[in-house]
Amino acid sequence: MLRVLRIGIEVMTVLAATGALALWCSVPRTALLADENPASTAFIDLRRGEAEAAGRTFQLRWQWRPIGKISRYLRAAVLYAEDYNFYRHDGIDWAALEDAIEANLDKGSFAIGGSTITQQLAKNLYLSPSRSLLRKAREMLIAFSLEDHLSKQRILELYLNVVEWGDGVFGAEAASRHWFGHTSQTLTPAEAVRLAIALPNPFTRAPNIRSSELTKKAIRIVHLLRMQGLIDEPQERAALDQLGAGGEKTLQGPRKPAPKPTPGEPVPAPLPDTPDTSDTPVSGAPEPTPEPSEPTPTPDP
Repeated sequence: MLRVLRIGIEVMTVLAATGALALWCSVPRTALLADENPASTAFIDLRRGEAEAAGRTFQLRWQWRPIGKISRYLRAAVLYAEDYNFYRHDGIDWAALEDAIEANLDKGSFAIGGSTITQQLAKNLYLSPSRSLLRKAREMLIAFSLEDHLSKQRILELYLNVVEWGDGVFGAEAASRHWFGHTSQTLTPAEAVRLAIALPNPFTRAPNIRSSELTKKAIRIVHLLRMQGLIDEPQERAALDQLGAGGEKTLQGPRKPAPKPTPGEPVPAPLPDTPDTSDTPVSGAPEPTPEPSEPTPTPDP
């Protein structure tokens, strides 16, 4: 009996090791992304296939932009909305993941959540929106690979250029043009916040959707932008007015340190000083720019 049990354990160990090896071998060559922009993504291919299956035309809107030509307001707002600890973790925010798992257990749901920007990038580039332990395991392995081969700035640049922001709308440039009629260089703080809180589900939380929950989240991000010195008091007031929170108080005085977090709440990491190469001031009032007739991605030289 003991011999049979020992054989069974050995077989299970071999199967587990084989499965782990196969899982690791399935990780794509993420190092190529250090110098190359992706020609497509798993999510773009998925949406194109869904459109074809439904018998409708898939219109892809996707224009690549280097991170320095994407509004610093959007860069910061996305970090504050999606991944406070982006510059501190190694691809997985273990504390956030633990909190998400505990919340799921309390609710009796299977939606793990707690994904970092690196994990979301892995999912958008290589995986699917499906929820399973196997897909989550692959997502985590790919996230580790991305962190091993790419800088944080490159990961953020890739994410801002491939994330889905609407039906056929991918990346910050296409999203800015689609939702606000101008480039991602010239997003106002309020517009940047609207785009940020639409993630990671731009269909139920699109920038044109208003709700008390989304407004509360938007107000918090505006205050964080002010606390981090990215906007001043007049810009903060203008953003709150545009977000429909005109009665909300602004912070008094110049830049202030971020407030102490409530228990369990992460503190946002400072945003690195990436040069803003916008052709016009970020806080200016740009003229609407019509969307191009053939919105295909154009890799940078």
